[in-house]
Amino acid sequence: MLHYAVVFFIIAIIAAVFGFTGIAAGAASIAKIIFIVFVVLAILSLFFGRGKR
Repeated sequence: MLHYAVVFFIIAIIAAVFGFTGIAAGAASIAKIIFIVFVVLAILSLFFGRGKR
């Protein structure tokens, strides 16, 4: 999931360089959402994964 966030971030940077501001804003917002979901899932798996040991 972190890989997809990085890919969308790179797409946003490339689109911004070429002047496609709408595409850059969309890709940046998608990257931000995916990154937040990744962080939340990583924290949840950190806390709930410890109980099984």
